[in-house]
Formats: sequence, structure tokens, C-alpha cells
Amino acid sequence: MTVPEVQLSKVAQTRVNRLAKLAGRSPAAMLRFVLRDGFEAVELSIQENAVADAQFAAGNTVAQAQVMYEALTAVRGAQSEARAAA
Repeated sequence: MTVPEVQLSKVAQTRVNRLAKLAGRSPAAMLRFVLRDGFEAVELSIQENAVADAQFAAGNTVAQAQVMYEALTAVRGAQSEARAAA
């Protein structure tokens, strides 16, 4: 099985290289993501990861146990409201 050769415009090459640098990946690895998901999705993912990394570094996180408790409380509240409405 042969791998087809892909020719990118200079603009696309620059964009892949910039995304690779931001993500800490090689341009070849980043190209695979871009071909699979598209430039916009990859750029959004990198931006969202940078925000999440900054929030984590600043300590702006919520423990998983707290999230689960709040979710369970919301579900139980909704169930109670549904029973009361019935």
C-alpha cells in the first residue's frame, strides 16, 4: 500500500507549522489531525487546551467528587420535580 503525497500551499504549511508549535507536536503529527478534523477544529482544540491548562495552573478546578455530587443533586431534584408534576 502506497501513501499518497500531499502538497500543501505555503499558507497551509505555515498554518500547520504554527499549530504544531503551539501544540508541542511535530508538523507531520499536526498534519494528521488537520487532515482528519480540519484547521478550524484543530485550532479550537488547541485554544481550549491552552485555556484549560491555564485554569489548572491557576488552581481554578473543581474536584471530580464535587462535580459528581452536584450532578447527582441536580438529577435527584429533577426527578422530584417530575414526580410532583405527575
